[in-house]
Amino acid sequence: MENKFEKLLWNFRYITILAVILSILSAFTLILIGSWDIIEAVIFYNPLFDSSIGSNNELLFKLISAIDLFLIGIVLLIFGFGIYELFVGEIDFANSKFTDSTLKIRDLDQLKNKIIKVIIIVLIVKFFEKVLKFSENFTTPMDILYFGLSILSICVGYYLINRK
Repeated sequence: MENKFEKLLWNFRYITILAVILSILSAFTLILIGSWDIIEAVIFYNPLFDSSIGSNNELLFKLISAIDLFLIGIVLLIFGFGIYELFVGEIDFANSKFTDSTLKIRDLDQLKNKIIKVIIIVLIVKFFEKVLKFSENFTTPMDILYFGLSILSICVGYYLINRK
C-alpha cells in the first residue's frame, strides 16, 4: 500500500508539464509579438521612410520595447526548460548536442539564479525605456545629473550581482 502511494505521489510531478508547455507557448508568443513590433517600428516609425518624423526617439522606444518582450520570452523559455529538466527528466537531445547551455539546469538554485539575472536585465531595459520616454523633459543640468547617477547605480548593482 505504501509503495503504491509513493509511486502515485512520485507521478504527480508530471503536473509540471502543464507549466512547461504554457511557459514555452508564452515565450513563443512574446517573441512573435516582439518580432512584429520591430517590423512595425522599422516600417512606421523610421525617419528614413517617413520625412515627417523628426526624431529617432519613437523608433528607439519601439525597438527597446520589443527587446523587453524578447527578454521576458527568454525568462519563460529558461523557466520551461528548467522545470522540465528538474521534475520530468533530462532532455537527451540537448545532452548529445550541447555540453553547456543556458537551458541546461542542474538544480533549483541554478534555475533561480538564471531567471533572476535575466529579470534584472529586463528591469534595466524597462528603466532605459522609461528614461528614453521622459528624456525630452530633461531641461536642467540636474535632470541630466540624476540620469547619470541612476545609470551609474544600475551599473554598480549589476556588477555586484555578477561578481564571483
